Amino acid sequence: MSKEINQNRRCFLGTAAMTIAAAQFGVIGSLKAQPSKTPVLLRLPIEGKLPSLGGATGWLNSQPLTAVGLRGKVVLIGFWTYTCINWRRTLPYLRAWAEKYEHQGLVVLGVSTPEFAFEKNVDNVRWAAKDMKIDYPIAVDNDYAIWRAFNNQYWPALYFIDAQGHIRHHQFGEGEYEQSEVIIQQLLAEAGNNGTSHGLVSVDARGAEVAADWGNLKSPENYVGYERTENFASPGGAVSNKPHIYGVPARLGLNHWALSGDWTMEKQSVALNRANSRIIYCFHARDLHLVMGPAERGTSARFRILIDGEPPAAGHGVDVDEQGNGTVTEQRMYQLVRQSEPIHDRLFEIEFLDPGVEAFAFTFG
Repeated sequence: MSKEINQNRRCFLGTAAMTIAAAQFGVIGSLKAQPSKTPVLLRLPIEGKLPSLGGATGWLNSQPLTAVGLRGKVVLIGFWTYTCINWRRTLPYLRAWAEKYEHQGLVVLGVSTPEFAFEKNVDNVRWAAKDMKIDYPIAVDNDYAIWRAFNNQYWPALYFIDAQGHIRHHQFGEGEYEQSEVIIQQLLAEAGNNGTSHGLVSVDARGAEVAADWGNLKSPENYVGYERTENFASPGGAVSNKPHIYGVPARLGLNHWALSGDWTMEKQSVALNRANSRIIYCFHARDLHLVMGPAERGTSARFRILIDGEPPAAGHGVDVDEQGNGTVTEQRMYQLVRQSEPIHDRLFEIEFLDPGVEAFAFTFG
């Protein structure tokens, strides 16, 4: 993918967290959140026509869909990539809306536009969709054709299309779930479905899908490949595309990270060359996730994590046990830490007990 695309696309926090993000991470712009327990008639301008879906490189859970064929249906299009934590926290609502409104004329359509190279592998996307219980249609957008047709820049991004094929609203990032559902109800009513319930869904989010602890979130997403990483603190800096023995500084500042042992830092990732090498990260958040996977499909690698030098105990994520033990088996996002309050600056360490692992990005919640 071009450098221009890399600079413009992003996993987006959303309006619910934008005030916090603007102060902490330099996110620009916001929308005023207007949640409502009582549905109200919203003024929804026409933002354009539903672009062609013909650029999809494949389809899952459905035969190919077209803009013309969807006429008469209310359509909710959601751009996603399966390792994006912001999309993962939106997914419970997409599943709930798809189930609740399917027989009232709503089509929820996911557009899988990859961020990392391994997310282009349709087998990985198929596995992720099954693992995350996604039953609605998925357009595989490996060439970014649908992304460009919408002039989209974010994951997650939701586009609400009326029965005449007009885009009537969009939502970039997490949050605004009540307003989004009210818009679905309004578009269904405009389409002549007068039996639409005005009640709002209630979701039971678990694991990585639980909403972030925004009040304690002081660590932004960070990539570990040399193209986009920030605050890399190993002495001597990064050595691009060559095996190198890295060390750890005496102290790590908040949101700084380092490598220890034998690694190759590549454009999108760091690749482990020898076992018993580590990644160390100073973070401040309830949750810590790491996008990683085996370098070769079908293999696995054991790892162990520590928090402030100790096993995580009750602070472990869903992908490790109380002693911090886990196994990398697929190329995906792993939840490694979910701690309880009080939340402080913590020193996270992950040691890989087997070689053949690639790590891509840290995300927090």
